[in-house]
Amino acid sequence: MASLKLRGLSKRFGETVALDGVDLDVNDGEVLAIVGENGAGKSTLMNVIAGLYRPVAYIRQELSLFPHLSVAENVLIGIEPSRFGFIQRDRMIERTQTMLTAFGRSEISPQALVRDLPPAARQVVEICRALAADARLILMDEPTSSLQRADVERLFEAIRTLRQQDISIIYVSHFLEEVREIAQRIVVLRDGKNVWSGKPDEITDDQLITHMVGRSITHDLMAARSSATLGEVILEASIQAEPTVHHAGFKLHRGEVLGIAGLVGSGRTELIKSLYGLLPITHGNMSIAGAAVMRPWRSPSHSIRRGLGYLSEDRVIEGMIPHLSVRDNITMTRPRNRDAARWITALNIRPRDPFRSMRSLSGGNQQKVLLARLLHQDADVLLLDEPTRGIDVGTKAEIYRLIRELAAQGKGILMVSSYLPELFGVCDSLAVMSRGRLSDTRPITAWTPDSILQIAIGR
Repeated sequence: MASLKLRGLSKRFGETVALDGVDLDVNDGEVLAIVGENGAGKSTLMNVIAGLYRPVAYIRQELSLFPHLSVAENVLIGIEPSRFGFIQRDRMIERTQTMLTAFGRSEISPQALVRDLPPAARQVVEICRALAADARLILMDEPTSSLQRADVERLFEAIRTLRQQDISIIYVSHFLEEVREIAQRIVVLRDGKNVWSGKPDEITDDQLITHMVGRSITHDLMAARSSATLGEVILEASIQAEPTVHHAGFKLHRGEVLGIAGLVGSGRTELIKSLYGLLPITHGNMSIAGAAVMRPWRSPSHSIRRGLGYLSEDRVIEGMIPHLSVRDNITMTRPRNRDAARWITALNIRPRDPFRSMRSLSGGNQQKVLLARLLHQDADVLLLDEPTRGIDVGTKAEIYRLIRELAAQGKGILMVSSYLPELFGVCDSLAVMSRGRLSDTRPITAWTPDSILQIAIGR
């Protein structure tokens, strides 16, 4: 029996056609995966479904939590246990703790404020909120974008349990290996239309990608690493940023892409933020192009003047101002508005309207705008934290090529990523963060996935 049927669904935003006659069936107890490029209409489809059908729980790609409320208040919002009209907070905390423990994340406190949690923990809270709603249809939009593999496995186990209860799941993801693992059927959207539907074993990844982007992309999406000789050291650091970064030392050369691997919570993000001036360096030294950086004077504005550019892992909370235009977001760190159109064209940002608000763009195009800001700023050192998080394979390929082009122009790039294939495909060298300590840097050819994992888990 079908839990959801849609026929000929269309949706416009002004002149932009977001959905163009979409048909969709979801059966009871089925996991239906929806894949496609950013801007294909996936999130619009999920928003329409969430508004038309109840009860439906929607786990959004960009989290919709209340940062000023606690974990328990977010998980049980609207369904708080009460007696005689008064909320029973002890029961709220107890029920939330039970759910977090069942998900394998008992260390997350139900009383913690969401704004104090890292992105991966916030994703877990969003998932628990959907599960607490006891919905018959759950919409999951990139639910694993911030999760480590162990958390992904816990989520998939929860999804399998829901299927046994005849609860249906619509699962949107850019990770094709996850789609094959958890979904019974796949629907491909492109430009707001259905272009393919079938079972995972009926199509190869290359064929799926071709349907998604409307063109063939080479099997190896990564740009070839440059064989050019590395230039002078442009960023050197040997620092501590307590209480998270106990020691990190490295040298970044012009023309080099240095990758930073490690588990969530290892201190990778804190290292990037301390280099940029968002977190204080408590001990050590840092130099840019041979000139020492004075710790008491450091700030993001000082870093910008010294040629550092920063891309946050959390583009919505830390990276962009959603109500401002694309132009204003690009030129924020260097106010020259007339150049915005140039970067919109160069990075193929869609739609090509500099006056569109950032919130109206797809996730991939928002990420391109934030990269355009760094190019407009003309930063010599790019600090990139999860630069391809939550974007499709076609846009990823564009960003990989852009990173290699910037390296070829003599820029130094420090890149944090949880996705090992992109580190191996894009980086010249790599170091691993583990429990606040950065390993020695080695050429990328000296690493294997196993050796990275061994250091990441502290062996």
